[in-house]
Amino acid sequence: MSKLSHYGDAGEARMVDVSAKPETRREAEASAFVAMSAEALAALPRNAKGNPLEVARIAGIQAAKRTAELIPMCHPLALSHVDVRAEVTEDGIAIRATAATTAQTGVEMEALTAAAVAALTVYDMCKAADKGIVVREVQLERKTGGKSGEWQRA
Repeated sequence: MSKLSHYGDAGEARMVDVSAKPETRREAEASAFVAMSAEALAALPRNAKGNPLEVARIAGIQAAKRTAELIPMCHPLALSHVDVRAEVTEDGIAIRATAATTAQTGVEMEALTAAAVAALTVYDMCKAADKGIVVREVQLERKTGGKSGEWQRA
């Protein structure tokens, strides 16, 4: 494993200097899963707070745009695109979030933050119907651009 770039020589946390890196188009996709009971899934259309999937979509987009405010060492990025999708499955809600930019650093954290906040929003909107909801598997699915190029989860 290579040296972690967010630590200085004395072990102190630091923001990485990306000023010497070229700007390239970068994109990342992340996912999350919200496991819930069949009863909670069936209650989705009758949710008193509104459509949980649409509110989660908007929350994920907002979260991607605020990532640098939430994650201390993230660089503020001008995002060119954010997309969040939430799909009902047999045992929960599958979330996919994509973020893109042209910048000197990647958008993995923006995609991950979007997926995580969208999942937490589904939890918030559905917790009255199921106290046992579990948010799980928040993970990077793929990324493109930058020095390390393309990566995709196997």
